[in-house]
Order: sequence, then structure tokens, then C-alpha cells
Amino acid sequence: MTDRKALAGSGEEQTRLLLEKMESAARADVDCIQVREKDLSGRELAALVGEAIRRIPPSCRIVVNDRLDVATAVGASGVHLGEQSISVEEARRFVKEKNLRREFFVGVSVHALESAQAAAAHSADYVIFGPVFETPSKVAFGHPQGVDRFAKVCKSLSIPVIAIGGITIKNAGECLAAGAAGIAAIRLFQESADVAALVRVLRHI
Repeated sequence: MTDRKALAGSGEEQTRLLLEKMESAARADVDCIQVREKDLSGRELAALVGEAIRRIPPSCRIVVNDRLDVATAVGASGVHLGEQSISVEEARRFVKEKNLRREFFVGVSVHALESAQAAAAHSADYVIFGPVFETPSKVAFGHPQGVDRFAKVCKSLSIPVIAIGGITIKNAGECLAAGAAGIAAIRLFQESADVAALVRVLRHI
């Protein structure tokens, strides 16, 4: 996931650094990058995502947070919906009306087992569940869910469940052992001095 505001410099410099980090992560074999820049206008977000798509190998999927219109317009791989976003059903209907000639993913952030089950029932391609561990960015969602609760979600769904919230190299293995299809993080990747080395370690956990 991205957060250019966490990077140093002016707005222009932050965007430049973010694109560089996204490109490095993609070339390091990260499966997917979620562009999560909520303060940008639709036009600004489209420009950022479009530039990322031009730079990044097609093996890495680019998913846009919340803005389904931007995601479909610029050729992103999918959209990631939050609890305040439109429903999965509405997103599917919108994509169908656009008659896209490519696979388009719809993912959902959830914070409870029931929400995860509902997303799966409405044909979400994956869910991101958390926060699993303590993390400043997810304080608004309450106390950490913990690995045991995360494992219950994984066992109850047939679609991929991705762990988020306080993920580190030290605890990523706990999530994978609990059934995670993968991990999502901002600081872990953006603050890494060597993303390729980080990904290699994560791949072998």
C-alpha cells in the first residue's frame, strides 16, 4: 500500500519518491500495489496511477483504493473497497457496464468475521483483514484482532485473506501459518532500504 505523505520532501518530491518506490517494489516481485492516496482529486489520482502503470511490469497488479471510476478509466488491475465505499455488488455492476476486456479485481477491507463472510458471499476476489497486530495507522479500528481471530477468518472463507496491521518480518510468518494468502503493509515496504532483499526474506518465510 502507498502513502506518499509519509515520504520526505515537497508534494512533487513525495510523488517522485513514491513512484520510484513502487517501481522498485514491482521489480522486486511484489504481487500487487494498492494506491491509497485519499487526498488526491480524481484527475491527480488518475495521473499518478497512469504513470505507475507505464513504469511497472505487468506482472505486478496496480489496485486503486476506493476510486472505482479512476481504476477502470486508467486500466488498473482492480479496485479496493473500504467499509464506507460502494458495495461489491455495485462495483461488479459498474465494471460490467464498462464492458472491460480484461480481468478486474474487487477487494474489500474488513474488520470482522461477518463482514468478511458477506464480502465473500457477494463475490469479492479477496479480503484484507485486520489490524492483526498493533499499529498507529489502524488505531481508529480498535484493538488488534490477533492471530487467532485472523486464522478463523481464513478458515471460514474460500477466497484469499490478506493480513494487515503492524506486519513485520518477525511476525509475518505467524500470519502465513494462520492461513494468510499474503500480507499488506505500508511502512514495511516504504521504509525498506532494500525492497528486493525484503521480498526475498518474506518469500522464504
